[in-house]
Amino acid sequence: MQQLVRAERFCLGGHILAKVFGLAGLLLVVPHAEVITNLGSVGQTAFQLSMAGGGVSDILLGIAAVSIYAYRQLGVKAWLLFMLPTIVISLGSELLGTSIGFPFGDYSYLSGLGYKIAGLVPFTIPLSWFYVGLAAYLLARVGLKVDQKPTLLRHLGAIALGAAIFTSWDFALEPAMSQTAVPFWFWEEPGAFFGTPYKNYAGWFGTSALFMSVAALLWKTTPIAKLQKPQLTVPLIVYLTNFIFAAVMSCAAGYWIPVLLGVVVGVIPAIALWNMATPGETTADINNNLTVIPVKQVAYK
Repeated sequence: MQQLVRAERFCLGGHILAKVFGLAGLLLVVPHAEVITNLGSVGQTAFQLSMAGGGVSDILLGIAAVSIYAYRQLGVKAWLLFMLPTIVISLGSELLGTSIGFPFGDYSYLSGLGYKIAGLVPFTIPLSWFYVGLAAYLLARVGLKVDQKPTLLRHLGAIALGAAIFTSWDFALEPAMSQTAVPFWFWEEPGAFFGTPYKNYAGWFGTSALFMSVAALLWKTTPIAKLQKPQLTVPLIVYLTNFIFAAVMSCAAGYWIPVLLGVVVGVIPAIALWNMATPGETTADINNNLTVIPVKQVAYK
């Protein structure tokens, strides 16, 4: 188990570092052509490789970290019962969106995120829906104590909050990925909300609420560990890391209003839900709960 913990930390650290290097490249190097020309042939080749594969590596490290986390904390069955429906549902929505414009609007993916399924959707996109989606749903589910007090209202609240937190990531993500110097997708007809159609966010909310609902139904037949605040730290880090990356990109391009909206609707509730989770036992609590076994005195002659 300790090896899995180390592997999880390694992948999570790599995921974060990939985002830091990505920001440095996109914000500091790309806008200054003279920096690239001064790198030399080896440096230029390395930069081209990082630009071509950086996004893919970032997402693969993210799904590896969250998959190991889910395996350790939820068990293999619960992990797969969330991951597989999420990937299938999100991929289906993305294929529909890039084909007929439903449910997000008319858009197309550019290069930079890996091989495109059916020539339309990069394979990394449904993977990112999974690992950020699981982080958002667990924050809502554990924060509302669904597994301690499983009521219909709490289940519906966790799905609604999880989908809202997940969709809020896209408030920061859309300008960063579609309207900056190095876009990863583009809108055929830019929408009214800072270049993004309003229906895009309805599509994000509906798709994420759907796969979270499916997971909640499937998890009813699977014992889910009653996670506490310490076990919720990784999902919070994953969500905040991905939000901050998109927020920095969008703010650098002048799109601070969508980012502010994402902070209000997503980041603040995510942190509040993490704080609402049941605290883990401290060392003092463990010591206080220990049963003292009386020791029979033996008289030695």
